[in-house]
This record gives sequence, C-alpha cells and structure tokens, in this order.
Amino acid sequence: MTVARKSRPARPEDERLPLGRTFAYGLQHVLTMYGGIIAPPLIIGAAAGLGPGEQAVLVACCLFVGGLATILQTVGIPFFGCQLPLVQGTSFASVATLVAIAQDGGGIQAVFGAVLAAAVIGFLIAPFFARIVRFFPPVVTGVVITMIGLSLTPVAANWAMGGNSSAADYASLENIGLAAMTLVIVLALSKVGNAAISRLSILLAIVIGTLVAWGIGMADFSQVGQGAFFALPQPFAFGPPTFHAGAIISMVIVVLVILTETTADILAVGEIAKTRVDSRRIADGLRADMISSIAAPVFNTFTQSAFAQNVGLVAITGVKSRFVVTAGGVILLILGLLPVLGRVVASIPLPVLGGAGIVLFGTVAASGIRTLSKVQFSGQNLIIVSASIAFGMIPVVAEGFYEHFPAWVGTIFHSGISSAAVMAVALNIVFNEIKAGNSKGGSVFHAAPPRMVKTEEIRSLREGDHYEAGKLIDAKGDEVPVVTAEQFTVALAQHLKACDEAGIEPELPDGVDRREVLQDAEQSARQNHVRST
Repeated sequence: MTVARKSRPARPEDERLPLGRTFAYGLQHVLTMYGGIIAPPLIIGAAAGLGPGEQAVLVACCLFVGGLATILQTVGIPFFGCQLPLVQGTSFASVATLVAIAQDGGGIQAVFGAVLAAAVIGFLIAPFFARIVRFFPPVVTGVVITMIGLSLTPVAANWAMGGNSSAADYASLENIGLAAMTLVIVLALSKVGNAAISRLSILLAIVIGTLVAWGIGMADFSQVGQGAFFALPQPFAFGPPTFHAGAIISMVIVVLVILTETTADILAVGEIAKTRVDSRRIADGLRADMISSIAAPVFNTFTQSAFAQNVGLVAITGVKSRFVVTAGGVILLILGLLPVLGRVVASIPLPVLGGAGIVLFGTVAASGIRTLSKVQFSGQNLIIVSASIAFGMIPVVAEGFYEHFPAWVGTIFHSGISSAAVMAVALNIVFNEIKAGNSKGGSVFHAAPPRMVKTEEIRSLREGDHYEAGKLIDAKGDEVPVVTAEQFTVALAQHLKACDEAGIEPELPDGVDRREVLQDAEQSARQNHVRST
C-alpha cells in the first residue's frame, strides 16, 4: 500500500494552509494594517467638512473596497493581480493632496473626481511603467525594502505613544508601557518552540495586549453596539464626482508615486517569498492597483495601493501563501459590510499596535539589509546605497523639509519610500547603466578586493544549497553545519567508523582520502589530549 505524498506548490506563494490557520493569519494581516486603512478617510473626511456619520460611511467603504482590491491582487485574473501576498488599501501617499483638493472649495466630490480621472491615466500607463523592472537590481530593491522598514518606524513610535499628539495622555508612560508589554509578548511568543504559535505571535500579542488594556481601563468597547449592524455601500453616496484640471494633474503625480511604491512592494514581497517577479507580473499588479482605484470613488473611497507594513508581516511570520492574504481581504470585505465588526477592531488601543509594529517594521528593514548583502560593494554601489538611504530618510526625520518647494516636489518626495526609490533608480542608472566616467578603482568611499571563492570552498556544495540569514541551507531546507578543518576531519572519521560497524560502504567528498582522514583525526585527538593534560 502506497501513501500519496502531498506535493509542494511550484511557487511558494501558492501554498494552501488549513482553513482555520488561513483565516487566523489573514486576521493578523488585517489587524496590522487596520490603523493605516482607516486613518485616510477620517483625515480627508474632516478636511471636506463631513460629519461623524458621513466619515463612518467613508471608513466602511474603505474597508469594503480594500477587501475587494486585496482579493483581486492575490487571487488574480488574466491581466489583473500579481498573485502575491500583498494587502491593498487606501493609499496614505494621496492624503496631503486630497486634503488640499477638498479644502480648495471642491469638496469631497472634487476629491472623487480627481481620484477617478488620475486612476484611469494610471491604468493606461501601468504596462509601460512595469518595464522599469530592469532598473531594480538588488542594489535598488535592497535600498527600497530597507527604506520601507525605516520610514514606517516613526508610525510604530507614534502608535506606541497613543496616536493622537493633541491627547492629554500622548507619550504617557502608560501608553508606552502598554506598547512595551505587547513587544515583549511578541518576542516571547516568537521564542516558543511551537511553529504555529510563533507565526501567530503578532495576532496573539495584539489580542493579549488588548485584553490587558481592557482590564486596566485603557480600551473602550462602549461604542461597539452603537450604529448599524449591517450596511451595504451605496455608489456615489455623496453625489456625482466633479472634475477640475488642477486637481487631476496633482493627483496624476500622486498616482505615479503610488505606482512606484507598489512596484517596490511587489519586488520586496517577491524577494522575501523567494519567488520570481518579472515585468509582466508587475504590470498585472499595477493594473489591479489602478482598476481598484477607478472603482474606489464609485464606492466613496480613494486611491488603492499595497500596504508596506504587511510586507513585514510576511517576512516575520514566514507565511508566504497568497491565500492567507486573500482571507484577510475577505475579512476586510466583511468589516465593510458589518460596521459592528469594524468598531470592534477599531477599539484596539493604538499602543498595542505600536508594540507589534516595532517588530514588524524592523523586520522589513532587516529583509532589505539581507538583500543588500548580495550586492558587491567594490564598485559604485556603496555610494548608491548610502546616498539613497540618506535621501530617503530626509522626509522621515524632517517632515517640513519640502515645505517651501513647489507642491509637485513635495508630492513626490514627501514619502521616504518614494524618495529612496527615485534616488536609487537614478543613481543606479548614472553609475551602473552609464559606464562613461566611472573610475576603474570603484567608489572613492570604498576600496575592497574583488570578491572570489576558492575551489576547495565550494567542493562540498550541492544543487539547491543556498545562503540564508547567515546560514547554509540545503535543498530540503535543513541547515548545513559550517565547521573548522579539524571538526570536518573528526566528523568524517566518525562517519567512516559508523559505516564500518554497519557494514556499509562509506561515501566521501571528492578528493578526500580515507586513510588521511583517519590519520588526521587520530593526530588531532592526540594533540587535544596533550593540550588537556
């Protein structure tokens, strides 16, 4: 009787997990990005002069459309969706521009009109934009992934302090203590030997942190029962959109930034999932982004893009299945249809999310550093990395840096991610694509010898072996010990003796002589005995 062995999917992202775990991991994704997806409608709605009830409609619509966009991006249909574990939602990159449009007299209808028109333009240029993938080698993607993590760290810090700088308890020891407790829970659960618990460490830490906060009076669930239980989004609930040339032009610039950030996120999650990402896949992802953004204003919401913080969740949990994120999209969809569930999730204290966010966003930065470890820094790459990261950090550490520049400059460079991406791509073209003028010795900032590997160092490598997180991993995913020459000889000698006792013909690496191994092991044992006495 033969037992059928479950075959591994051809791509890591196609793995299917049990239904319960799939939705548990999906909920973890939703909780990670929930604060980010509900903030834009609240900010833009307030700028447009909408009341609390109307802002609640915007929030529900953001969740509904974000769920649909996530399902499209992860499941995919021909020409739409990159089929990667990417969560979609209302882009924060558009907030400043949409607030300006709303306050310039056009109101919320002008906001929806600008989003609709700019998204159509973005949809038309998406296939051409995807061809820039050749300008995203590891030196660029590593910078962008690192910058995603670094630029999101202030978000985690702000959440840890309470999220609202005008609140009386902002940055209080209670808020920061709650965030620190959540962080400790994440680390403790990650240390547990159980793989399932470790992968759910973020979700479990958020649940435990929320229960503790509720027990000490820092979480308020009194608003959960107020308002409608079920609500179906109404198209054009605020009236038909209006179109203004200036608003549309400014939003087209924002859409270009969103396309850049989504491209970076697709490349980042592809790198983390160890799966192939080509220009066609990027184009499918960008088209899904833009078709969702076209549908968004119809259902009373704004531009859609991939959420960078969820890239970090993929990295920290190691769960690469796109169907997990599809489950997250279903949960978002349900939250949009059931405002009561949305109010439950909204009651999670921001300090709890901040404690979890510190690990999440730091993991993204670490993934970028791992990508950069593949880069050869003996040429011009050091200056590319250093200048791009420093340039990307400018809007992160100095928010008002572009305050007196033309509006379009601030729109492009207000995000550390887009700033670093633009600079890294530009410098890569200047130094690595255009060879003229480059010094033969490489960058003046670094003079390292050429990287080489000796023949004897790779003699024992086999098909599928690879280096990951500082460890040598074989094709089965098992770690291959890295030993000294003495340890290597002793281990081989023990292998020979074990084979002799079992009556098995031993296998030895090419070029290794049996007698020499036994002699060297015996000599090493004598030397160790002498040293010990």
